[in-house]
Amino acid sequence: MSRTRALAAAVAPFDDGRFFADLQRRIAFRTESDTGAATPALGAYLGEELAPALAALGFVCEQIDNPVASGGPFLIARRIEDPALPTVLGYGHGDVVSGQDAHWREGLSPWTLTAEGMRWYGRGTADNKGQHSINLAALAAVLDVREGRLGYNVTWLIEMGEEAASPGLHAVCEQQRDKLRADLLIACDGPRVSAQRPTLFLGSRGAVNFTLRLRSRPRGYHSGNWGGVLENPATVLSHAVASLADARGRILVDALRPPPVSDAVRRALADIAIGTGADDPALDDGWGEPGLSAAERLMGWNTIEVLALGAGAPQRPVNAIPAEAVAHCQLRFVVGTPWRQLQDIVRAHLDARGFGRIEVSITLSGAATRLELDNPWVAWADRSIETSSGQRPDVLPNLAGSLPNDVFADLLGLPTLWVPHSYPACAQHAPNEHLLAPVAREGLQIMAGLYWDLGEPGQAPWQAGALDRSSSSLPTESVA
Repeated sequence: MSRTRALAAAVAPFDDGRFFADLQRRIAFRTESDTGAATPALGAYLGEELAPALAALGFVCEQIDNPVASGGPFLIARRIEDPALPTVLGYGHGDVVSGQDAHWREGLSPWTLTAEGMRWYGRGTADNKGQHSINLAALAAVLDVREGRLGYNVTWLIEMGEEAASPGLHAVCEQQRDKLRADLLIACDGPRVSAQRPTLFLGSRGAVNFTLRLRSRPRGYHSGNWGGVLENPATVLSHAVASLADARGRILVDALRPPPVSDAVRRALADIAIGTGADDPALDDGWGEPGLSAAERLMGWNTIEVLALGAGAPQRPVNAIPAEAVAHCQLRFVVGTPWRQLQDIVRAHLDARGFGRIEVSITLSGAATRLELDNPWVAWADRSIETSSGQRPDVLPNLAGSLPNDVFADLLGLPTLWVPHSYPACAQHAPNEHLLAPVAREGLQIMAGLYWDLGEPGQAPWQAGALDRSSSSLPTESVA
């Protein structure tokens, strides 16, 4: 048995087409979760596709209904070699955003995996079917080379509602806490910083979506007859929005600004280059918080974004003062921000500036998380990824985007390591979503290296997060 052999075994199904065939089947499941209802395809993906694949590796699988009626089901799969051994938890999501079928380039379909050069097109190739398929294939390779014994236990949690803000995830993880007991999370989602270099991130920024709305009157009135004597809600709301962030994107609400960027985070982000890919947008000079690098503004700071503005009929304006105006906004934030008080903070801010009639409502929220950079799991993963790929990964304190990582970091109390297998220009959530074949192949080697190193005696710092294994609630069934 050898690590080198495990990495070779991981890429063999990629090179001979078996991995493509597996992903082709998975992409064909139309698992859209942002429709407002749980469709049969969500359960079918778990029961017909993933559960058999996991059972073949020795996992005991259980599909769990979502306590939220509109949410998709969950799969918990456990492979217990010995209850006394440590456990690694894997996570992925099999749901995808709307296919947007009519907007894909000619010759492409969101539900058919299509290879063109280095790009594999299909909805979910990057987010997240392709990514968790890489992890599962790598684990299978390590199991084969180790002749069926890993030296640790593995639990997988697959949800079918991440693209719909993970309804029911917190409740299910609370209810199934004993089955999800682990010492470490290793998961994949989101993009690398760039396609050319692996990325390891330790958490994610949080997000709060909030709506500002001013209802001035039941209907609009002719602007010639009434302009100058009737309040225009669009004008008022525009000034209210401008009081939250200035014309260069700097947050003006002191309570929503994050703590200063720490020296440790600043060092970690010092060599991170943003926007260097061929398909990346050009960065705007002078935008955002002054005095910070692009990486610090993106991953070490907070932003307030205006996602949509509405008043009147923008597609066909008429000469009327609109009856109401609305702004859909978002706070992206790092650890240390009082995000749970956002509604009160914004309310007080607007009241102090004479905007007391503007309504403030929260529509969506999720916490920020960040594993400390000096946690021993970080150095371990860094070394493992470098050994497998031949280059040091970009280590991010947190992803710029948001993930339900608080379930794992806060509710389950785990160190969290995320190793993405996509890249910034993958078009996730958009037409022509794709996975880059070289990144996927390298991802198979990286994950095989991580799964191999977890089982090497004395290498993985299990003791840093070890559970009390005398607990009677630990799993007792074992792999034969």
